Amino acid sequence: MNVVSQGVGYLLIGLFGIVMILVTWLASRDARWTKTQAGFLVAGRDVHWVLAAPSIAASWIWAPALFVSVQKAYELGLPGIFWFTAPNILALVVFAWLAPRVRNKIPGGYTLPDWIRHRFCDQRLHTIYMVPYIWYQIMAVTVQIFVGGMMLNFLTGIPLNFLMFLLLAVGLAYSLISGLRASIVTDFLQMAFILVGIFVIIPWVIWVAGLNSIEAGLGGLAQNRNVLDPKVAFSFGIVTSIGLIAGSISDQQYWQRSFAIRREHLVPAFVVGGLLFGIVPIALSVLGFIAANPEMGIALPQGVGLPMIGVATVVKLLPLWAALLFVVILLSGLESTLDSALCAAASLYAIDMAPLTEAERELLRRERLQLPLTAKDTKDKDRLDALSVKRSRTAMYGIAALGLITALIVQHLFSLDRLWWIFNGVASCFAVPTVLSVCWDRLSAKGAFWGITASLIGLVPFVYGNWVQNDTITVFSAMAIIVVNLMFCLAFKRETPWTEAGQDMS
Repeated sequence: MNVVSQGVGYLLIGLFGIVMILVTWLASRDARWTKTQAGFLVAGRDVHWVLAAPSIAASWIWAPALFVSVQKAYELGLPGIFWFTAPNILALVVFAWLAPRVRNKIPGGYTLPDWIRHRFCDQRLHTIYMVPYIWYQIMAVTVQIFVGGMMLNFLTGIPLNFLMFLLLAVGLAYSLISGLRASIVTDFLQMAFILVGIFVIIPWVIWVAGLNSIEAGLGGLAQNRNVLDPKVAFSFGIVTSIGLIAGSISDQQYWQRSFAIRREHLVPAFVVGGLLFGIVPIALSVLGFIAANPEMGIALPQGVGLPMIGVATVVKLLPLWAALLFVVILLSGLESTLDSALCAAASLYAIDMAPLTEAERELLRRERLQLPLTAKDTKDKDRLDALSVKRSRTAMYGIAALGLITALIVQHLFSLDRLWWIFNGVASCFAVPTVLSVCWDRLSAKGAFWGITASLIGLVPFVYGNWVQNDTITVFSAMAIIVVNLMFCLAFKRETPWTEAGQDMS
């Protein structure tokens, strides 16, 4: 079933891309956004919370927020959407506590792995940290283009693989112009599209379906309205909570914004960003409740994945142009995360992976701590800026290619929600030492290393539990990852507190 023609689908994607490129170009004409490392990677460290909060919310509106939220409301009812939304909000709000702390320690930082290198002076630990941080950006690209392509394939019939390439090309095109500046400016517009679209579409759907239809579906297919139902809390809530909070902590996208936002604006930016995000899954859950009401007769065509149930609801109840508006909402959410992933990967490569001379590393160290530069340092910094921006753009091409290749492979292996759990499981192996590195001066490099290593063992049954869809194995292995990690971090603590002068060499 194709709702619109392929030509309309191509036109929609093309117009969306043109608007984003034009907005980025207009907002990036100052050379500081395109020629300097700080401008390209952290938007000059001068982002106001009014711009930052929508950017934080939009970049967290992954495919799961747009599709899994509706799916869980449809399947599990009120407890499903509660256990999806509450941890999601907390995953962003936690940065109102973490971001000011790391910013006080390295005010001129760029990435979380660079903080780990500075904090522990341990190249082995820094290298280990690069694995989940790069992995997370690859998966961010993969999930967005796969689910976005699946959505548009359902609506237009355009081949899925070609759609994935088009969606990737759009995000890459405007991100290359000015990096994080492009991401933040377009995020603001994309979040506006999302909120305006939701405030048009959802009340209209409610009016057409009727409040009684929503009330009848509040329990989902499971017919369960108990928000704190222990079975749902065990099978879905625990893993979701651990995965989401660990996921944001292990995601360079939010550490990058922590270094980009004005220091005095960090708390309101992340608190408001979390609340803005919460509007989206709560509003979209209405579509799942309506679809769960059997009297509405909403069903997916054979072969179409369950995450498309929200799209199917809009298509059935509203006219064509409203369905296209819903597509714009979804495109905005997908592209906002896609461009953020490209920018995060660019910062990780330019700061943590690219080959640097000792002189260049010293320049980064002085910038990290905001120490004064000599006249010679300033000239060297200009040369490093040009090289870093070039490397950042190269990294964007690289992560885009890796994300596309991964999407072509994994689409045949895992369902979306299980894939989402698995890469959050990887992130949970690093969440404990990351938080402790910022907030506990007695954490040692040895404790962090062995905590991560031991928790990676628990990842094996976690992946297996997802593969066979055994909730008991999945939940207990997820909890074991956190507990084992914490035990090793505490067991190998430093004898004396870490200080800037006496960095951790253990």
